[in-house]
Amino acid sequence: MSAGSGNPQDQPSPQVALSRRLNLLLDAAAEKRGYDVTFREVQDRLAERGVSMSRARWFYMKDGTRALVTDKKVLTAICELFDVDSSFLLDLSSDVLPRSIEARLEFVKALRVSRVQAFAARTLADVAPETLDAITDFLKHGMTATADGASESVQSSTEVGHSEDP
Repeated sequence: MSAGSGNPQDQPSPQVALSRRLNLLLDAAAEKRGYDVTFREVQDRLAERGVSMSRARWFYMKDGTRALVTDKKVLTAICELFDVDSSFLLDLSSDVLPRSIEARLEFVKALRVSRVQAFAARTLADVAPETLDAITDFLKHGMTATADGASESVQSSTEVGHSEDP
């Protein structure tokens, strides 16, 4: 998990960094079990660990608003709930994702790609092979973040006989 390009202006505030990490934990847990983690569940499980959590505090932590929560006991208990090392929420300067979160994110990405492929196969069933090749080439190589990549994708699509206009 990269916080930016190294430029201090690109770095999110510590509140936003914590919010992003909390939301990663929540998203990974929801994907794993098939339904969202509720505030009440978090509150009850934290209480079992001797940590109280108000609804307002939880939501401003999740939203990245208000004061940064640095209470080690609170952050460690949250990490325990999600079975990740406490450094994930305590050391916001680290770019390292817990292995369980990284694996879950990779799974979600693969699942989304699979869904897109299934949709494309159904939708493009009667499309000429040359057109499918051009689309495949664009999807593999043309969707880059740089301007050079964009111009290359346009060039490669025009090379197979398609105009630049949609």
